[in-house]
Amino acid sequence: MINARTSDKIATFIFYAMAVSVSLILLALVGFILFNGLRVINLHFLTSPPSAFRAGGGIGPQIFNSFLILILTMIFTIPIGLGAGIYLAEFSRENRWTRIIRICTETLASLPSIVIGLFGLLFFVTVLKWGFSLISGALALTVLNLPVMTRISEDTLRSVKNELREASLALGATQWQTIVHVVLVAAIPGLVTGVILTAGRVFGEAAALLYTAGITTPRLQFYSWNPFNSNSPFYLFRPAETLAVHIWKVNSEGLAPDARQIADGASAVLIIIVLFFNIAARWMARRLYKKTTGI
Repeated sequence: MINARTSDKIATFIFYAMAVSVSLILLALVGFILFNGLRVINLHFLTSPPSAFRAGGGIGPQIFNSFLILILTMIFTIPIGLGAGIYLAEFSRENRWTRIIRICTETLASLPSIVIGLFGLLFFVTVLKWGFSLISGALALTVLNLPVMTRISEDTLRSVKNELREASLALGATQWQTIVHVVLVAAIPGLVTGVILTAGRVFGEAAALLYTAGITTPRLQFYSWNPFNSNSPFYLFRPAETLAVHIWKVNSEGLAPDARQIADGASAVLIIIVLFFNIAARWMARRLYKKTTGI
């Protein structure tokens, strides 16, 4: 018969072993990708356009497209997701309507991204006739990330202590003033963390963009800032192959002689950027927490 102390030691050892195993697997995967990709990365690789049939191509337009789609997606996602989170956390009551909203958000959050991509293909690309474009990809990713942003906003706002709300209302502030000047300020660290983590998810998404943003990029004229010029990098209705989609395309087609090296380098760049998003989220959350609480 094993006593309680021995059982506790065995359980602790098992949990530590599981944590170490997960960490080692993650480090091995990231280390393998970086080991193979860092030797490919240079300034020419990061700034030049890809080459389909000869060696020496880069990923410059794909990096630009990834950041542009990220910015467009967050412009749509943050206001709508934050607004929905404020409604659910501060205004709504537990009734059939709020239960329907939560079921819808949970269902959308659990949908595979390729299903969202097919929806984007049917609605944004075909029905609205926007074609494979930046705006189609950004709106598809908005649909994909809205449930996540809504849930993060709601949970973060609910985590703010009710004493802060009661103190603000007791001093004569309205409910809206309390939300804007007290609750949102106290929730800023969690909200910023959620936004940055959502941005990392957007940056690494590929399946939804295959059917909406396309797998090609026209020859871009970076000196043209006219958003209505079809060759302008800011033209919203042009195809926009992102970095994640480019990795899939290079591996699936294999037309370039150095396809493996391109895929390795692009994967390393993608991993570095996503890691940067995660590290930035933690750093900014700690900094904002100290600034808003003084602890």
